[in-house]
Amino acid sequence: METEQTTPSTTASEDRTARRAVTVFPVLVLAAGALGLLTPGTFTDWKASVPYLLGIVMFCMGLTMTPVDFKGVAKRPWVVLLGLAAQYIVMPSLGWLIAQALSLPPQLAAGVILVGCAPGGTSSNVVTYLARGDVALSVSVTSISTLLSPLLTPALTLLLAGAFLPIDAATMTTDILKTVLLPVLAGLALRLLAGRYVDRVLGALPWLSAVTISVIVAVVVAGSATAIKSAAAVVLLAVVLHNGLGLTLGYAVGKAARLGQPASRALAFEVGLQNSGLAASLATAHFSPLAALPAAVFSVWHNVSGAVVAAWMARRSRQA
Repeated sequence: METEQTTPSTTASEDRTARRAVTVFPVLVLAAGALGLLTPGTFTDWKASVPYLLGIVMFCMGLTMTPVDFKGVAKRPWVVLLGLAAQYIVMPSLGWLIAQALSLPPQLAAGVILVGCAPGGTSSNVVTYLARGDVALSVSVTSISTLLSPLLTPALTLLLAGAFLPIDAATMTTDILKTVLLPVLAGLALRLLAGRYVDRVLGALPWLSAVTISVIVAVVVAGSATAIKSAAAVVLLAVVLHNGLGLTLGYAVGKAARLGQPASRALAFEVGLQNSGLAASLATAHFSPLAALPAAVFSVWHNVSGAVVAAWMARRSRQA
């Protein structure tokens, strides 16, 4: 893909589908969170299913990938490296700073930091498209950051959250390999081997991912329903700060490097929108349901804020 604001094959139908996905996804996640909060007993036995649900999301992500997505890395390696550096420096650092500034208890502090150490979220690609940003750059950074997550996410979590809670980085690495890397590679392989058949169901994949992430949020919220009542305000503040500063600094990195508006917008969403499903899964498995609460709230908030910021950016482009 060349540097451009939208993909060449984008149609009016795909535009409507993308906009619908961005609009409906936060509603689904919000409804799932409310369901988990109001009827926590419904999801009592679902905790063990979270890694498998995340695997489904990652498999869907792999199905959407093609070798073309990685050509942008070869054509503009330094820009992709800049995006990766921003992703894995800005958000982990912000997570640690916010945890310190708000004097968060250890479980919540570790949860906020873990969200920051996660790779970019897949929704960043859709939001970048809606914002008239550089979709090719967005896809490249999301893909590479996801592939690097088994190495970087545990290491950064150990470095920054180790003072709050014991971190088993080796086990976390194994979990990410099983729930993220292997499903993504399996999806990519299937796309390469049976692309003609996969193309027929591509339109359903965003919705399958949205529903699956919503179920993950419901399970995570149900597991910490009691704690939410006392910690909801401070967690929401932490998430809003984390996401908002991430979007701002991601955009600032692009502008400082003189990448232009489309690429700067892509970096804003790559940095500000995280794979909170992965963070929720890891927090539930390695820490506690309370530690997964920031990821659950982030799942809702970053989709809402992303959609709003994308709409504002797109409007500015039309007025220019």
